[in-house]
Amino acid sequence: MAVRADLPARLPLFPLPGALMLPRARLPLHIFEPRYLAMLEDVLKTPGRLIGMIQPADDAGERLHQIGCAGRVTSFTETEDHRYMITLTGISRFRVGTPEDGFTPYLVAPVNWDGFERDLGPSETDPGFNRKPFLKLLARYFDVTDLRTDWESLDEADDELLVNSLAILLPFSTEDKQALLEAPSLTTRRETLVALMEFELASQSSGGTEDKMQ
Repeated sequence: MAVRADLPARLPLFPLPGALMLPRARLPLHIFEPRYLAMLEDVLKTPGRLIGMIQPADDAGERLHQIGCAGRVTSFTETEDHRYMITLTGISRFRVGTPEDGFTPYLVAPVNWDGFERDLGPSETDPGFNRKPFLKLLARYFDVTDLRTDWESLDEADDELLVNSLAILLPFSTEDKQALLEAPSLTTRRETLVALMEFELASQSSGGTEDKMQ
């Protein structure tokens, strides 16, 4: 488990729309762009092996959201064509400062870890989580979005693993992913997840009704 003293004052940043990193969760990534290959090589030389995952705040990628999440490189495999498959394990969220003008081809920025002390603690629980109706809603969502999953694994996962894995994997918009990242607790993240699924179901239902009326 990381402690506050281990966290650096600046991080290399990997802006990636729709890619959500959460504390204690795992995020697989395919690294192939030259600037991010350079970033990975530099990161692997550092004690913490931390990368700051953050989402762009506009389509052009010129602005960044203020909150991201640092992940530690916990596994990596080089392919025959010199690309990398890596896994990041989430450590803590952060607030990002103004990116520095430097000599690296990738972004580096000062970061502030204040307010995210809970991220460094044990797994969160969700006392109000009623799993049965949640999984029923999830099944409806998977049906209308034509997604598939291993239901046995979902049923066996603990609260945090279930909620955070779905937040990472489900195909929500960048802004929706950011809302899930910024949720202050596991309970509010689960509530946000439910709201997003219900909104998608309502949209699909409304669209289907309109099609029949035309």
